[in-house]
Amino acid sequence: MNLQLFAQERTEKATPRRRQKARERGQVFSSRELNSALVLLTAFLSLRIIGKNTVINIIDFFNYILADLINQEDIFSPEGIEIFLFEILLFAGKVFLPIALAVSVVCLISNYMQVGFVLSLEPISPKLERINPLQGFKRIFSRRSLLELIKAIVKIIIVSYVVYAVINKNKKLFPLMLDMSLLDSLRLILNIAFEMGIKASITLLIMSIFDYYYQWYEYETGLMMSKHDIKEEYKEVEGNPQTKSRIRQIQRQMARSRMMKDVEKADVVITNPTHYAVALAYDATLHSAPIVLAKGADKLAERIKEIAVKEDVPIVENKALAQTLYKTVEVGDIIPESLYNAVAEILAFIYSLKERGF
Repeated sequence: MNLQLFAQERTEKATPRRRQKARERGQVFSSRELNSALVLLTAFLSLRIIGKNTVINIIDFFNYILADLINQEDIFSPEGIEIFLFEILLFAGKVFLPIALAVSVVCLISNYMQVGFVLSLEPISPKLERINPLQGFKRIFSRRSLLELIKAIVKIIIVSYVVYAVINKNKKLFPLMLDMSLLDSLRLILNIAFEMGIKASITLLIMSIFDYYYQWYEYETGLMMSKHDIKEEYKEVEGNPQTKSRIRQIQRQMARSRMMKDVEKADVVITNPTHYAVALAYDATLHSAPIVLAKGADKLAERIKEIAVKEDVPIVENKALAQTLYKTVEVGDIIPESLYNAVAEILAFIYSLKERGF
């Protein structure tokens, strides 16, 4: 059995890095159905709130046009037509601007709550696969397209039933409109229309909640990773473990090579005598106490002693001091105060030998 096949199965949740990269590409999860339902509901609620004033403004505007504006002598002159168009634009702005602002605010809030702030040009960047007929047919007849078609059909059926229910409830009122004034008839029709719109919007809003969770599921499924993907991402972020191990090995070799070159600068090498070797040097102009130039155990200790013999660096056997220096002091560090006396005695002995020519 090829176990590598299991590593390719997308069974793992997306990592934060994969989510971030998808977000940078503009691949974010949101429900357009929820946005549409909220926008539609906001529009009908806004009309419901300001509907009475809107109707009054419309009637007053038409009265103004038919009674005053149309009777002006220069209405058909360029100046008159310009004034007429300006009046229409001003009226349209006064009537529809509050609704447009409310819808825009709700749309922005809905998108921000779902997606946050994302700025990416990749979704609109030109790609050859988007004009590929085969890819286009695949998208048209894909599972996602089929589900979207089913959702659209279900929405049409449910909304049609809501509209039918509202009309059926108010059907007895339609014959009464024959005895009503124009304003009362218009008010009745608008009330029925608002009722249909608000109920249809609430129905779509309820349906959009299911669509929201479906879009979330599709998004999470699309971001899922295989074990191989996670391993490759880890290599990309942290670096290949084998490469990093090789780099650390080279760094250790370089540090060891530098350490071995420093042995020839040592004043003394202290051993225990076979397992440990520590090279010390003291320069009063540079340091307040002796420092460890090199240290090693077993084979490395033997190599330090060989270099010391070759470079005529004195070797002193002191088991306790060698072990303590090896275990407590790193290369390049100053020896601790507790070892000053022991090291000073050895250095004094070495300096006295050098003065006598040994």
